Order: sequence, then structure tokens, then C-alpha cells
Amino acid sequence: MQPRAVDAAGVAHETAGAGARIVSLVPSITETLFALGLDTQIVGRTGFCVHPHDKVREVPKVGGTKAVKLDAIRALRPTHLIVNIDENVRDTVEQLRAFVPHIVVTHPQTPQDNLRLYALLGAIFDRMQQAQRLGDALEARLREAATRSFAAQNVLYLIWRDPWMGVARDTYIAAMLRLVNWQTLPDVRGGVAGAARYPLLDFDNAPWLADVDRILLASEPYRFTRTHRDTLARDARLTGKRIELIDGEMVSWYGVRAIEGIGYLLRQASAP
Repeated sequence: MQPRAVDAAGVAHETAGAGARIVSLVPSITETLFALGLDTQIVGRTGFCVHPHDKVREVPKVGGTKAVKLDAIRALRPTHLIVNIDENVRDTVEQLRAFVPHIVVTHPQTPQDNLRLYALLGAIFDRMQQAQRLGDALEARLREAATRSFAAQNVLYLIWRDPWMGVARDTYIAAMLRLVNWQTLPDVRGGVAGAARYPLLDFDNAPWLADVDRILLASEPYRFTRTHRDTLARDARLTGKRIELIDGEMVSWYGVRAIEGIGYLLRQASAP
């Protein structure tokens, strides 16, 4: 009997054959599929799937993570579609079920969840050895983080402006930041999915703002720049707070990027 792997929706998947044709609607998972050595089986990706640069450019685009081109996917005749609860629209995924035989749902919420993600993809696409190597590398990073000591910091992690948007504490981003003892504010939780996971912020009505030590301006999904940083530094409401740019891919991309991302955070938290 073939091994079965259970995805985030509770669906069990059998091991795919060498003829599997994969479309990924999740940028960080597209990168991970390449890291697992599935280059020849990746037949479609979103325009936001930009890593690894030299390989994704050979793969056809099928729209964005939310504005998906159904006909483009249909034409690629995929056997497997990789989606994510946070990043993809449920109604669109349901439409794709009509012609894609296997839809694999993912939803990592902590850095440790990447171990299950590697195992899931490795089991489905017969890349267990490669998945184990990624798992070993991630566990080494997690052990390194656990043995380090960092000063507690309350951080405001901004992902958007006009309107300002942050992250809830039950997001993957917040869990990554906790590895270096950075606790996100405001103290809210958004549930399994939905806008509340990325709350709107009003600096004029934010009593918690006084407790923020550090403001992190992410490079994605909004591309904050030094100009934005300098503008915020002049805001009287933020006087005395450390304001800095941070690589959003390193903090928010799960999959293989988490290995490098944890190392990046360890360096950021150690910087004077």
C-alpha cells in the first residue's frame, strides 16, 4: 500500500507518480518544491512566485495568488494544485476542484510547522530524503534559536500603509518573531483565516502604541522604503521608538525559506 499524507484540510493524499504535474499558487511553496528537486514537474506558478529566480522564469504564470486565471491552469492539465488557507481565495480553489484531481491545502502557522510541510510534500511527491534534509537543517536552526538569549522587545510589524496594517499574534510572522523574543503588538488574535489576522491600525486610537519598542517595516506585501522609515521617524506619536526596515520574505515565507529566515532573524536581533 502506498503511504498517505494528510494536508491542512484533513485530506489524505497518496504518493504521486513521476508523471505528476504541479501548479503552485503559493510563492514560498513554489520555492520549496524546487528545493525538493521537483523542477521538471512544476508546470505552473503565480507571478509572485519569484524564487529561485533562474528556474521560475521557465515556468508559466497563471495569474496571482488571488487573481487566478482558471483557463490558464486548465490548459496546463495539472494533476496537483498546491494552495494555502491564508493566501488563496476559497471560492477560487473550489472552482479549480472541478478539473484538478488533487488539491493540497497548506497552512503553516509556526516555524515548527515547516517540518510537517516538508514531510507532506516529500511524501506526496516521493521526495522523502530531500524533505528529511530540509527538516534536519530547520531543526538545527530552531535549536540554535532556542539556545540564544535575546532581550524582550514589543514590536509593531507593519505590512501595509493607507491604511496601516499589522499582524495578529496567531500568524506565522508573529511566531517567527517570537523565536528572538519579539512580541507583536497589538495583542490580538485573528483566528484561522480572514482580515483580522492582519488588523487595521489607527495610531490616534492605539493605547498599546506606548508599549512598542521597535517598529518593523516589511518589504512585502507593501514595499516599505527608507523614505517611509524617515517619515515615520518624524511622527511625534512614535518618538523614541526604533524604526527599521525588515526583509518580509525572510520573516513571512515558510517552507525552505524558513531555514535562512531564522538565521536572518538571529542576526537582526543581535545587531546593536
